[in-house]
Amino acid sequence: MGMLEERPSISEVIVKLNQGVSGAGNALVDLRGVADTGDLGRRSLVAQRVRSMQLESAITPMAAYEGKFEENGGIVEERIVGEQLLSPSVQLRVRPDQSVELLSTHDQLLGGASGQSYLGCIFPADPAYSRLISEPAITIGERLAKEGALGRFALDFVVKQDVAGDWSAYAIELNLRKGGTTHPFLSLQFLTDGSYDGASGQYLLPGGEQRHLVATDHLESDELRALAVEDLFDIVARHGLHFDQSRQTGVVFHMISSLTEHGRIGVTAVGESPVEAMRIYEKAKQVLLAEAVAAREESRLPI
Repeated sequence: MGMLEERPSISEVIVKLNQGVSGAGNALVDLRGVADTGDLGRRSLVAQRVRSMQLESAITPMAAYEGKFEENGGIVEERIVGEQLLSPSVQLRVRPDQSVELLSTHDQLLGGASGQSYLGCIFPADPAYSRLISEPAITIGERLAKEGALGRFALDFVVKQDVAGDWSAYAIELNLRKGGTTHPFLSLQFLTDGSYDGASGQYLLPGGEQRHLVATDHLESDELRALAVEDLFDIVARHGLHFDQSRQTGVVFHMISSLTEHGRIGVTAVGESPVEAMRIYEKAKQVLLAEAVAAREESRLPI
């Protein structure tokens, strides 16, 4: 009889509150070395690691986090680790006839203490693994349709690349609602009248041209509070930060009303290629921050 292959020990787990937004309800527990500890000391060491877990939210005290977990509950998941990890998502829709429509795939832009907070997205997801996540997502969607689900929902994945360059996909979360990727995708769809082709992993205009986007609802800085909504319109006009219908590329701003009060604004940058979309996004970001700094300097009274 051959020996059973020993399963690698779990090195990290994620604690997730039942009520959390954009990853802010998550915490990372480091379990490296715990498996090598004797049975008598292992329980104590795990408790110690839990007490020192790293919260994703920088503004939530540990006591408050523990209180929320006690009140509303949560789950603990093994964290997938590897040399190359990415977090794409799939957006789908269940129609009234129970058919499932694949709407889009995205690569999520993540940040925070351990890279679990949603900051924005890149669309479409890399074709290297877009079908790898969309095919199981459709299967899940078909099951949800049988259970009575209706409308938009999204599935979050983690994809891991091995040394041979092959990708593996793990479904980690189901969001039965519109999500952070919904607004950028709808903006692109309404502006261009294009559609996502799941077979090729590309977003195509009616004429067959590709379009890509980079979007965030977390472009924020205290400096941006120096700008009023009227200033934003002026900046857009002076720097050409608008969506050009003739080329069907450019920038769309949203969450504009939060600019002055919270120093936050949403940006969706559309380009003909991933490189161009990122270039347009970075330009918009740099221009806004530079204009905000200039506005604050000009508003200071002379001493």
